[in-house]
Amino acid sequence: MKEKQIRTFKSVVLLSTPWPLFSRPSIQLGTLKSYLKSQFSSLEVVTHHFYLKVAESIGYKLYHAISERTWLAETVYAALLYPERSASIEKLFIKEAKGKPRLREVDFKDLTKRVAKVTDEFINNMNWSVFGLAGFSICLCQLTSALYFIRRIKRKFPDLPIVIGGSMFTGVSAKNLLKMFPEIDFVIIGEGELPLSRLISYLKDSSNLEDISHIPGIVTPETFNLEYPVVFSQIEDLNSLLPPDYDDYFDILKTFNEEKTFFPTLPAEISRGCWWQRSAVSDNKSGCAFCNLNLQWKGYRSKNPDQVVAELDHLTSKYRSLSVAFMDNLVPEKTSGEIFDKLSKLEKDFRLFCEIRATTKRRVLESMERAEVQEVQVGIEALSTRLLKKLNKGTTAIQNLEIMKNCEELGIVNTSNLILHFPGSDSDDVKETVQNLEFAVSFRPMRFVHFWLGLGSPVWQNPKDFGIKAVFNHPNYATLFPPEIYRQMVFMIQAYRGDLGYQRKLWQPVKRKVKEWKKAYDEIHSGHVHSLILSYRDGKDFLIIRQKRLSADPLTHRLEGMSREIYLFCRQHRSLKRILQQFPKLTEDRLIPFLKMMVDKKLMFEENRKYLSLAVPIK
Repeated sequence: MKEKQIRTFKSVVLLSTPWPLFSRPSIQLGTLKSYLKSQFSSLEVVTHHFYLKVAESIGYKLYHAISERTWLAETVYAALLYPERSASIEKLFIKEAKGKPRLREVDFKDLTKRVAKVTDEFINNMNWSVFGLAGFSICLCQLTSALYFIRRIKRKFPDLPIVIGGSMFTGVSAKNLLKMFPEIDFVIIGEGELPLSRLISYLKDSSNLEDISHIPGIVTPETFNLEYPVVFSQIEDLNSLLPPDYDDYFDILKTFNEEKTFFPTLPAEISRGCWWQRSAVSDNKSGCAFCNLNLQWKGYRSKNPDQVVAELDHLTSKYRSLSVAFMDNLVPEKTSGEIFDKLSKLEKDFRLFCEIRATTKRRVLESMERAEVQEVQVGIEALSTRLLKKLNKGTTAIQNLEIMKNCEELGIVNTSNLILHFPGSDSDDVKETVQNLEFAVSFRPMRFVHFWLGLGSPVWQNPKDFGIKAVFNHPNYATLFPPEIYRQMVFMIQAYRGDLGYQRKLWQPVKRKVKEWKKAYDEIHSGHVHSLILSYRDGKDFLIIRQKRLSADPLTHRLEGMSREIYLFCRQHRSLKRILQQFPKLTEDRLIPFLKMMVDKKLMFEENRKYLSLAVPIK
């Protein structure tokens, strides 16, 4: 093989291409930059959050609308990569843009020209010869844009080594990647800090790419073999990491006109991996059945609370912004209360976002509220306990309703999803969902999302268990890429043959119900300061419950004496046995009629002889 000469190794460049959220710097780039600077004192590490430049160029609203949907995002650079396929790619863009008002008048050809202009100007004006290595972080919505960059750069600078990593390429998803895209020299499988630093150490001392010795976590055309998957190489102790370095992102922002400046949200992390897969030995069925978010990690690790608090204090002070998004798949339950208690003591008016489990205790939510967590995404996914078992969530419908109620009471915006079309779900799952939605209407509506098959998820690994007959690349990739690439690569978004047509028909009642829920919730709150739909006021020995209704006067209910005490006791869901223990003077035949009356009036929810009061107190 022809030897590739490596230039003097004084600097590396790391890039993140469109279409991540423009209002956040890349935590991947920021964390890698901090780590590499700590390992190589004389190495210059340049990061380019290039997606921000594209957002500024085409307009933030348009960029945001495109970045919200994977297929919309991938079409733009696919048309630049394969101009001969632009007509069919444009049809896909038009199809995916339906129902998005901001995209109705968009001229796809003009859009691609504008994106190409700002992209090519950046590539052509950069002196790539000064870098010893170029690295690309590639996650969802970044595949075609990164490939376009790589191909253009490699044509101009064929001797520049290029490494890629990120959640788009883990395990089998790297199959034939290096064959189909020979411009790529290395792929990092798993998290990037250790493999990238070891690769840089090797390249600094070597004049040849072809005889590279095996580096854990790195694959090359010569070393990649699916029969022997690459071993992850990851940091054991996350406390050894420094806070991410976002300087380059903010330097770009400073160059914008005043009307295009904004206060970004700062990404941060507490943990990596999935708590359910924390064991060194875990089977394919651990964790949620639909999830493939943890393929780049092995096990579960988290930072200690003091370090998390110190990092947030540092980041918000350095970058003069108070909005922070925790990028964890789920913040750790055991230490969350302590973390948020300590954050509240900083006395900063944060605006925090995080993802949490439905089993998060109320006292932890209260700590979050005090620390200015204003928005959460709860891993609810379903309001049918039957379906939750199929999803392998480890939760129940009554737990999901309880956390929805607690968020409503504490004023924490809950932006959770309801998964539709899950393979193997049946009419009983749908019936239970519709019934339980009647009890959720007092709380912020959930968003329904259609199930999609993720490469590496338990459903993908065990398709027969879910009634799936065959799995294959999503057909939209056949529009984006030439046939030979579509046939030989394995992409992150998969499709399947099974009961999809049946599922689409089956879930129509739930879709209608959720749309009605959202409409009613919005109309009840229209023109008013946010107020609770189902609330109570406590009179010490009596309770007044107010139940708002759409296009009707509110209903009021008064509970006195022991009825009040029972209702307040069930603010946390309680079993019938536990209620009887709390009120020993009550017999079951006296208690059941009262509980049934509360359930019939939608003031309480019952599941498997467990009861939850749904009204929340007016503060």
